[in-house]
Amino acid sequence: MNEQIQEVLALTNRWVKRLSREKFSMLFTLIQPMLFWLIFFGNLFQRAADIQVVQAPNYMSFLAAGVVVMTVLNNGLAGGVDLLFDKENGFLERLMATPIRRSSVILSRFLFVMAITAMQILVILGVAFLFGVSAETGILGIALILVIGMLFGVGLTAISMAMAFSVKSHGDFFSVLGFLSLPMIFLSSALVPLAAMPGWMKSLAFFNPMTWVIDAIRPLILTGWSEALPQVAIALGVLAVFDALCLYGGARAFRRSVG
Repeated sequence: MNEQIQEVLALTNRWVKRLSREKFSMLFTLIQPMLFWLIFFGNLFQRAADIQVVQAPNYMSFLAAGVVVMTVLNNGLAGGVDLLFDKENGFLERLMATPIRRSSVILSRFLFVMAITAMQILVILGVAFLFGVSAETGILGIALILVIGMLFGVGLTAISMAMAFSVKSHGDFFSVLGFLSLPMIFLSSALVPLAAMPGWMKSLAFFNPMTWVIDAIRPLILTGWSEALPQVAIALGVLAVFDALCLYGGARAFRRSVG
């Protein structure tokens, strides 16, 4: 166990060093969701949104939970891209020939992606606070938001790594990534509540795990524990099934790719 912990930490440190060499990439990774979705999109629709429809003090307050989960979505689905590049340039094959546990490669990637995602969530909540949006459930609620976000991110990262091991090129990977991310955002309650959606979109959003995650996080920010706890319980059940299916598919794709 100690050896595997060392392997995971060493490989995670490799991901960190790779990101640290790409200063602009690191900067835009942290600020892009906050800048484009929360600040631009939130302020753009601040007056256009009907407060009675979104059932929030303002649209910025309503959007905060959606931006948090969209950040988890984008990070998770992009989590396998570096493994894909390692596979394309032959580094992954050489790494698999070393006497390390193959699971350490996967665990290190999960750890890295979850750490970056957690930092982004905290930045988004901090910026939302500057715009007058604070979590009604306090520090404990913020901690629970991080836990729910990480659980959702685990399944998404598993999907991403399964794609990385399955597709032939990064062009195919990004094509699939774009096909998955936008429908998941628009077929969820990230931008508008379910009640405001057309019937067919509402039906599809019901099967989108992102909807349940947002509906659990939003009351943690807007209303408080009494309304949040039932939604959190439902979201945790949905995520347990979602993560189990994604991890199973990811493990199968990994075994097919590296043996």
